Amino acid sequence: MSGSLSVIGLGPGNPQTLTPEAAAALDSADALYGYGPYLDRVPSRAGQTRHASDNREEGARAAAALRHAAEGARVAMVSGGDPGVFAMAAAVCEQIESGDAAWRQLDVAVVPGVTAMLAVAARVGAPLGHDFCAISLSDNLKPWELIERRLAAAAGAGFVIALYNPISRARPWQLGKAFELLRQHLPASTPVIFGRAIGRPDEKVTVSPLDAVDPSAADMATLIIVGSALTRVIERPGLAPLVYTPRSADGAGT
Repeated sequence: MSGSLSVIGLGPGNPQTLTPEAAAALDSADALYGYGPYLDRVPSRAGQTRHASDNREEGARAAAALRHAAEGARVAMVSGGDPGVFAMAAAVCEQIESGDAAWRQLDVAVVPGVTAMLAVAARVGAPLGHDFCAISLSDNLKPWELIERRLAAAAGAGFVIALYNPISRARPWQLGKAFELLRQHLPASTPVIFGRAIGRPDEKVTVSPLDAVDPSAADMATLIIVGSALTRVIERPGLAPLVYTPRSADGAGT
């Protein structure tokens, strides 16, 4: 029997956002691999084994899953959000490129999911309605100086910016530094959206101007969207505001 590996996006946490394709791939797998809290989101099935690992063991986790698949098993690697956005699909590809030649013969499928920036954006309106980018603030795999250059370039070019991995116990200062840098390029009134645990019982969404944001309000379950100079807030008495970035920009069509 030939083995296979599916890298599956679980979405932001609400079972209703799990795609039918992802649900079918999970159900058909002989073995599940993933970060423990993500595996906990998947209902147990008789005859299906689970292999949990720590959040910072992506390479070892991917290699273990590939070895299992090479033995003929149908293996599923779970990932929060979308597996291709700062997640496990890239880790699997890295292992395939550098690992056992047999791994290149495996049937590998990446099953997309709703990534955090889309889930947060949907809660407040359409902040990603014009050009945008995503940047991880984690410097585990790249230097902080590179992150600063990319933040400055994105803000200066007028992109709305989704910030992944904004803060952790090991990196308590970086989000504050990022906001300090962004204030050099963006108006003080620029809307900043904090979306925490979207789709889960402890969900929380706030909208604040850039000059008033509190970095300590974020944790690793938070996705932050920083608007551009074009992003607008529509106040609605008695209702949450709508945040959107117009689809057009000055000079369009000229």
